[in-house]
Amino acid sequence: MRKQIRKEQRRMQRESKVVADFYKSDAWEKTRKAYIISKYGMCERCNSAGVIVHHKTYITKQNIHDERITLSFDNLELLCRKCHNQEHFKDEYGCVFDDEGNPIAPPK
Repeated sequence: MRKQIRKEQRRMQRESKVVADFYKSDAWEKTRKAYIISKYGMCERCNSAGVIVHHKTYITKQNIHDERITLSFDNLELLCRKCHNQEHFKDEYGCVFDDEGNPIAPPK
């Protein structure tokens, strides 16, 4: 299962080098850091330690230059790894993953 996830992540990155490059930009790094501080480092869904700043509207080649999508706090959400995995992989794989990437039963 972990290999499938990693394979899918690599595919998405290869598919859009422009999007991958955005995540390395100074503008994103500054926005990401400021957003984490604004949320006191806490996951907005479960209140554990947040580690991933998630875009509610996913970034695509078509919207990469729209700062309302890429850099606006209105489109961001600070998530822990578990909540981020649930957001991206629950429907696709029918399960969720722990912090080490092991499949676990979804919460009821």
